[in-house]
This record gives sequence, structure tokens and C-alpha cells, in this order.
Amino acid sequence: MSAPPPFLQVRGLAKRFSPTAKWVFANVGFVIERGEFVCIIGHSGCGKTTILNILAGLDQATLGEVVMDGREVVGPGLDRGVVFQGHALMPWLSVRNNICFGVRSRWRDWPRDKVAIHCQKYIDLVRLTGNEAKRPAELSGGMKQRVGIARAFAIEPKMLLLDEPFGALDALTRGAIQDELLSICAKTRQTVFMITHDVDEAILLADKILLMTNGPQARIAEIVVNPLPRERSRHDIHHHPHYYRVRNHLVDFLVHRSTLLQEGREEEAVDHELPIVVNPGFRQAEGAALPARAPQLKQVK
Repeated sequence: MSAPPPFLQVRGLAKRFSPTAKWVFANVGFVIERGEFVCIIGHSGCGKTTILNILAGLDQATLGEVVMDGREVVGPGLDRGVVFQGHALMPWLSVRNNICFGVRSRWRDWPRDKVAIHCQKYIDLVRLTGNEAKRPAELSGGMKQRVGIARAFAIEPKMLLLDEPFGALDALTRGAIQDELLSICAKTRQTVFMITHDVDEAILLADKILLMTNGPQARIAEIVVNPLPRERSRHDIHHHPHYYRVRNHLVDFLVHRSTLLQEGREEEAVDHELPIVVNPGFRQAEGAALPARAPQLKQVK
């Protein structure tokens, strides 16, 4: 019996904004299994947010395709929840009604009391109990992002898309919400695709980390498998024996190898065809096989 196809398949994705413009990115391909948490990291301008918008159905690729759960993504839908960099809340609605708005759209035949009970579950989950009647102007930045996360989870999407949702928060608030996100994902087994510039955040949250080369004509250079155990805590993750090996690998890519790849000096950055799948938690024994290639994907001409 053949294995089922991956939950999300991105094939030969490419984007440019006019026929004469340079490609923002090209030949981008990766897969995400159901229940995986995947982070993507790269310098500004490599097209990370554009890729997320294409996955959300809010933008269209110039070339390539996205297939989620056996269906091609051609537009926005309630099977995907999005949390943006800004909270994007409706300022005239309360916390409860901001969350209920999406729930009513998702399940139009639900009675009012069922909607209220469902929304309260997610308000409690992000620790906003007691703030249900407040409007966004009465909330801190961290509380607004909690509302956005609750709203996205409340529609029970097949996939959650996060565009640097904690980038504007202070370190303490960001850490607290990271912990809550880990807890929620552990309970729900939610599939997540997240953009981040924070290497430590990616190591804490992700099962796989996609590393993009610099733009223009960016592409995915490496798919890094996180070797740390799935249940992680930001309080003690740095004590894990593989932590600094993984962190150094990611930082070295962002500081050094991504620049070499942008300059066309691939032979100095990596000695294998891109993208490759690497696991920095394990040393390669002498004479061992080279890092695995990513699955062969349809190429952009």
C-alpha cells in the first residue's frame, strides 16, 4: 500500500510582479505533514510573506501550485486561519465578538448559545478570561495578539498561517505567548506554517525550519529537521546537547552562506544540489551518506 500524500504540497512556486521584473523567488517547493509545525526564515525581501499569502489564498503565484489536503489552493477559505503581524482586529467589536465573527461565518447554522460556548473555550485557552467585553483599544499589544490567535484557532482550520505574530511584542510577552502557542498546538495537533526572523523562536516551536536564500530569485536552500524533542520549554531548551549545534547552523546560514548563495558562489556555500534536508543534531560519520535531497519537485522554466 502506497503512503498517503503529504498534507500540504508546494510545487515549483515562483512570483514576480510584472513580466519584466526579476523573480522575487523561484522554484520554491516543500511539503508539510499533518500536525507539523514549520517555520521559514530568511532575510527581508526574499518573499516569505508572499509565500504565506499564496498559501492563504490572498495572493496568486506567477508559476507553480499549492495543494492542501488533496485540493488546490485558489483563494481564501475558512480551512486556513491567518494571524498577521498586526492584530487586525475590528476595533468596534469586543474580544468575544471579534472571535465570534469568524465562528458564525464558519458554522452559519449554529445557535447563539453554541457559538458563545465555543468562543469562550478559546478565550480561556489564550488566558483572556474576564476580558470578553473589552474592545481592542482597551487591550495591551500582547492581549490583542492573543485575540488574533484565539480567532484563528476558533474556526478550527486545517492549517494555521502565522506571519511574524510576535515581532512587535516585548521579550516577556513574546515568551509567554510562545508558551501558550506550544500548549495549544500540543492539545490540538494543529498544522502550522510560520514566518519568523528569530532563530531561537524557530528552534523552540518548529519541527522543520525552511532556510531561504536572499532575494531576488530567492529559493529554499535547506530544510532543517529540528532534532530536539517535541515537548520543549523556553526555560531549559538551551540545556539540550543539540541546541547550540542547531542554532549555530541557522545563524551561519543567515550570516554567511545565504550571502554566498546570493552571489552565485554555491560551491563555497554547499556542495549538494539545493534544497537539501539536514539534521544538525547528528554528526556525519566518515564515509556516511550525504544529506538527503528534498523530494523532487516540478521546476520553473
